[in-house]
Amino acid sequence: MAEVLPELGGAVGRLDWRGEPVFRPTPVGATSPLDTGCFPLVPFANRIDQGRFRWVGRDIVLEPTPGFEPHALHGTGWRTPWTVIGADSASVRLGLSVAAGDWPWAWRAEQVIALDETGLSVSLSLTNEDTAPMPGGLGLHPYLATGPGDRVRLEAASVWVGETLIPDRRVAVSDLVDWRDGVARASVPFVDNAYDGWTGVAEVIGADRTVQMTSPVSRLHVYAPEGEGFVCLEPVTHRPNAVNAPESESAGLATLAPAATMAMSMRVTAA
Repeated sequence: MAEVLPELGGAVGRLDWRGEPVFRPTPVGATSPLDTGCFPLVPFANRIDQGRFRWVGRDIVLEPTPGFEPHALHGTGWRTPWTVIGADSASVRLGLSVAAGDWPWAWRAEQVIALDETGLSVSLSLTNEDTAPMPGGLGLHPYLATGPGDRVRLEAASVWVGETLIPDRRVAVSDLVDWRDGVARASVPFVDNAYDGWTGVAEVIGADRTVQMTSPVSRLHVYAPEGEGFVCLEPVTHRPNAVNAPESESAGLATLAPAATMAMSMRVTAA
């Protein structure tokens, strides 16, 4: 069973399997996408340091995201109501068109959220509707429900770290958390880092089920606050603050020509 909340940032409100939550359930009456089960990241993912960057000779200054000052976080798609373009018994297509403003380019996004017998699929796209090229990035932010005995497993080549939540270097995964053999959720220290060279598969393994999330992107942002009953395994196209990174470190950040589109997807299953 899945519930979609177009008015709350185009979020997935809940995803259950055999009566048990796969995504952290959204509380009744929730007013923030941060309380939902999954929401889209568009037109960029994660933090932009101080909300500032330089792009094709322009100095760009974004409004800080409330609660995450002084940085801009996850674009504005997650804080904007989406429109239902079409729906049937097993899927919904959402759209969002945004004029140039705080993000100084006009853009359009679409999501298709579909449920079938084996799982949930989400596709997300971003189109530049401006007259000038713009930077672009995408991500999805699922809160995967976890129990005390669950383990989290994924494999990646490296991880971005820094003394603040703005990364400044890439290190071996063993310098932070190496998840390849499965790590008990209860023993995970605070993590809010982007893993690079991800294999495209991440799992939450419990005593009686395994939830698997897959995506074709090669970067996964892991948010694992201590003491919570969830872990966020976020497939993203680029690492945090990619717009301010040297060219050699900005892989995955797109330059979208006018009318150009980029896309990504995610699938979540349980067995």
